[in-house]
Amino acid sequence: NTENHGALDNHTHFSNLKNAICGDEMKVYLEVENNIIMNFKYECESCIYCQASVSLLSRNAKNKSVDDIKIFAIAAKNSFNKKNPFEKKWKDFNRIMSGNNISRKECLLLPINAAVDALS
Repeated sequence: NTENHGALDNHTHFSNLKNAICGDEMKVYLEVENNIIMNFKYECESCIYCQASVSLLSRNAKNKSVDDIKIFAIAAKNSFNKKNPFEKKWKDFNRIMSGNNISRKECLLLPINAAVDALS
């Protein structure tokens, strides 16, 4: 689902990260008001794993607090050794962030790392 693909002109937060291992590049544009993610857009040149992760993140991050995103990021980094590690509001990530995809961990985490970087 690429509904949130593209730049966001009125963004308040931005990050551009590159995966040194494979060259995937992720740009994240966030509009934050009163500590809440109001809008999330992205541009990427990346593999399908990274694209799936950023698509899910862009849809699920809207209307969540900055702290929610940061807590989610910690759970995501620890998710690859657990079965269904995410709470209900992040449950869609259980399908892609699992031990089955541990070899693509850096690809899956790149959008999350970019979002946290933008919010820092």
